[in-house]
Amino acid sequence: MIRVMIVDDDPMVAELNRRYLAQAEGFQLTAIAGSSSQALQMLEETEVDLILLDIFLPGMDGLELLTKIRNAGKGVDVILVTAARDSQTISEALRHGAVDYLIKPFECERLIEALTEYSHRIATMRHNLLNQDELDKNILGKERKSSKELPKGLDRNTLKAVWARVSRIEKSFDTREIADLVGISRISVRKYLEFFESLGLIKLEVVYGYVGRPTYKYCCVNKDSEIIKKYLQR
Repeated sequence: MIRVMIVDDDPMVAELNRRYLAQAEGFQLTAIAGSSSQALQMLEETEVDLILLDIFLPGMDGLELLTKIRNAGKGVDVILVTAARDSQTISEALRHGAVDYLIKPFECERLIEALTEYSHRIATMRHNLLNQDELDKNILGKERKSSKELPKGLDRNTLKAVWARVSRIEKSFDTREIADLVGISRISVRKYLEFFESLGLIKLEVVYGYVGRPTYKYCCVNKDSEIIKKYLQR
C-alpha cells in the first residue's frame, strides 16, 4: 500500500481529498495535517510515501515545506493540490520534485488519474532495468497526440459554444459568467478556458485584493478563429 498524508488547512477540503483518495486502489491514508509544522512533526513519527500538499497554509507555506522535505533528504513524493496557479509557483514546485500539480477546483477523476499514474510509476521503478517504452509511458509521461485531438474530457460542441461566448466578450470575465451563459458548471468551464489559454487565445489575470486570496479573471487576447477551427472540425 502507498501511504499518504494530506496537508491542507481547510478541514472540508482535507475531508474531500480523503474521500477521493479512498476511491483509488492501493492507497492508505496515514495522516492529515493542517499546517506545515504539524506535517513535519508527523513525518518524524509516521511512514509516508506520498503527500497531497496545499500551498496556502498558515505560517510556513507549502512550497517552503516542500523545500524542507527535499533538503532533509526524505524519500517522500509530493502532489500539489492547490488554488495557486501562477507560472512561478508551478515552476518552483516542479523544480523541487513535485510529481503532479492539481489546480483547485478539480474533479475527482483528475486526482484519481494522478494517483493511478503515480502508482504505475512506483510499480515501474521497482524494475531494475527499464526499456525506453516503459520509461516514456510510465515515468516521463510522453504520449504523441494528433494536433487536432481535443484534450480528454472536452467536447467539440461545448468547445464551440464556450468559444462563441468568450470571443464576444470585450472585458475581463470569470468562470461564473461563462457558466451562466453556456449552462455548464464552473469546473467544466475552467477546463475549456485552460485549453483556450494553452492556444494563446485568452490570458489569465491575477487580481490581488487587500484581504484574502487572489481572484482570477480571463480576457480574450486573440480572436483568430483559424487557431481553433481545426479543433472544431471532426
